[in-house]
Amino acid sequence: MKSVLFYFLCILVVMTSSCRKKKDTLANVKVLDENNVPVESAMVVLFGTNTAGTPQQVAVFDTSYSNSSGIASFNFNYIYQLGQAGVAVLDIKAQKLNKIGQGIIKIEAEKVNEETVSIQP
Repeated sequence: MKSVLFYFLCILVVMTSSCRKKKDTLANVKVLDENNVPVESAMVVLFGTNTAGTPQQVAVFDTSYSNSSGIASFNFNYIYQLGQAGVAVLDIKAQKLNKIGQGIIKIEAEKVNEETVSIQP
């Protein structure tokens, strides 16, 4: 009887651990001007290429516009898969009119990743 209970508990643990729902993998880029004031409606582009040497090289190119707080939001759930070791390190390009800024953001799995970029003429 003890062995039946033991096997049942083992199966239960395996089933519940393998059915874990993944959390969102998000990125927020805050855009500031040369006076550290948030910039609304700035175009923010995140881009990069998978360098892991896998056969299906995934290129990332995503665009968003900053809100009234200067934050452009991105969702990377389509890239991250449960059990994956890492997600991406992406280049940032932010622009509004003649002001441009650049940076880098590391996207970690199941987190809200944040970076700030300053744009200048």
